[in-house]
Amino acid sequence: MGSFSIWHWLVVLLIVVIVFGTKKLKNIGSDLGGAVKGFKDGMKDGGTAADDKTPEQVAQATAEKTTIDVEAKQKS
Repeated sequence: MGSFSIWHWLVVLLIVVIVFGTKKLKNIGSDLGGAVKGFKDGMKDGGTAADDKTPEQVAQATAEKTTIDVEAKQKS
């Protein structure tokens, strides 16, 4: 059970390309890259945005996110 040789990895790569296709793999790669970039931007912006706000701004942002309860009417 030693490490896999380059031929093992080439066979695995060939099977993955056959099963998923190159277009699907390209889309998965770009989606994953976009998610990682968005996560990094969110982490960078998230730490500084909350610290810079005054308590009044935090209270106003919380008040804007309130939910409205509605009553659904039933059809007769």
